[in-house]
Amino acid sequence: MVQESQGKTSHVVRFAGDSGDGIQLQGQQFTVASAMAGHDLATLPDFPAEIRAPAGTRYGVSAFQIQFGGDRITTPGDEPDVLIAFNPAALVVNLAHLAPHSLILVDEAAFTDQRLKRADLTSNPLTDGTLSEHEVVAIDISHLTLEAVKPHGLGTKDAGRCKNFWALGLVLWMFDQPREPTINWIKAKFAANEQVRDANLAALDAGHIYGESTEASHVLKHETMPEAPLDAAEYRTITGAENLALGLVAAGELADTELMFCSYPITPASSLLHNLVNLEEAGVSTFQAEDEIAAVCAAIGASYAGKLGVTSSSGPGVALKTEALGLAVATELPLVVVNSQRAGPSTGMPTKTEQSDLYQAVYGRNGDTPLPVVAARSPADCFDTAIEAVRIALRHMTPVILLTDGYIANASELWPLPDFENYPAIDTNKPDAETDQPVFQRDPATHARLWASPGDDRFIHRVGGIEKDVDTGNISYDADNHQAMTDIRAAKVASVADFIAPQTIDQGVNGGLAIVAWGSTYGTIYRAVKDAINAGLSVAHIHLRHINPLPANLGELLAGFDTVLVPELNTGQLATVLRDRLNVDVVQLNKVSGQPLTVAEVANAIGEHAKPRIQQVGG
Repeated sequence: MVQESQGKTSHVVRFAGDSGDGIQLQGQQFTVASAMAGHDLATLPDFPAEIRAPAGTRYGVSAFQIQFGGDRITTPGDEPDVLIAFNPAALVVNLAHLAPHSLILVDEAAFTDQRLKRADLTSNPLTDGTLSEHEVVAIDISHLTLEAVKPHGLGTKDAGRCKNFWALGLVLWMFDQPREPTINWIKAKFAANEQVRDANLAALDAGHIYGESTEASHVLKHETMPEAPLDAAEYRTITGAENLALGLVAAGELADTELMFCSYPITPASSLLHNLVNLEEAGVSTFQAEDEIAAVCAAIGASYAGKLGVTSSSGPGVALKTEALGLAVATELPLVVVNSQRAGPSTGMPTKTEQSDLYQAVYGRNGDTPLPVVAARSPADCFDTAIEAVRIALRHMTPVILLTDGYIANASELWPLPDFENYPAIDTNKPDAETDQPVFQRDPATHARLWASPGDDRFIHRVGGIEKDVDTGNISYDADNHQAMTDIRAAKVASVADFIAPQTIDQGVNGGLAIVAWGSTYGTIYRAVKDAINAGLSVAHIHLRHINPLPANLGELLAGFDTVLVPELNTGQLATVLRDRLNVDVVQLNKVSGQPLTVAEVANAIGEHAKPRIQQVGG
């Protein structure tokens, strides 16, 4: 009998196992099922950098966390209340993340002496009391999977690979989620291999049937969550990388300009190339270069030829692109550079998230070389942020840096499909048949030059990396001219602020504590601030999309607060920018663990700095 969750509006589930156990696929299929059930959701894929670490080891654990339910969900959850662990390493690595009295499902067959040793365990956590504060259900998932798929004739190794679908079937039953989306996916994915298709379908069904018939039903309850009160719209689940790709394509349509995407593979930025390469029919050309420098130079060449050049990387790759970014600034060509940030200097932690490239984006070039910088706040926000980045690049004839991070790129959430008719066209500076202005006669409002492409003998001009004459584009070493060009480059970026809507408060009101943030911390801060407001604290949330230049009214807005708190996944980079540009005193909340901020961490900081709201008494 289906039971309503008592007092819970959401659940946090974490799948964990070896990199080869299909954990990310399992999580993605559960995500789609949750969306089809009408739930709001947010996910956190968490996997190692190694392509295939040794099986059963702690550093080879892959995990996927999802929070889903009948309320607005903006984070993947601080603490899972359900963990599905396929081996001892997956159990012990994730044990510290669990909420008290969580439900733990384990594959009992994996807890052999050999597997315990691989996980650096001297005793079996299933029997040594380690899990005493949790509810533990040990199921021989491996054996039950082999039995379920035996009629389909797979070998033992291939049959064992179906266990992720067996476990998925059980968890879908536990939370009354539909199997149909997964069934349809399996049929499409393995259409050319009926044996594998039928085996995976059998495993999925067997896990679901086990939930229906198990003798452990006093622990494995069949629960249902209410549908989320979502706005009337058509929704789809989407990752940040998928939505960036769609946003870039949409921007090309709005600008009536073909898109040329040039990149070199690097985690976690590669997924953007993977998504764009399938959009050739939408007017997208893609080019995988031999290195980062070739990629950005090819994108600049595309912009020179009249296409919209876009390149993408993570922090180490953007460092290699830096000289070419200066070339794009010097030649005054539009370019969008997407930086999917990851943790640490040098190679760092490629699959872990961080916000540590803000200094690089705002300050990180030789010479006085300012660039506009924008940041997406969530997977759903990537669409609009991509359009905004392209709009700035084409309006001001400048490179633009768009910041995301590993969490945004890989995580999923619901995205209401927008009405494309509501997006205004993007103006370009391309000449038409009547244009007769000189190439370097700049628009007084945007400081943009004419976007004249090769082949039009009306606009023959010279471009290059050496300083150019302000009027003709010819090479110039004149001191006064260099001053003028430096001033124009600064004024061009500063003028972006004239087109930015005034910064608003996402939640709360003026006075008291302002939390000012950017990027992927949005969902966590939204939840923490909402809870604090409901608790009667004087706190507001201000989230920035435009980092350079800052919105023109931001200084005045922050002056209306007693305290400004800046949470970041770095050591204080936005805090530095605010002090630098606005002379604002800020309190910092910083974390550099490779994991997102938790609601509890932000809530603790709010509790330390916020005061109770003063109740207004009516006359």
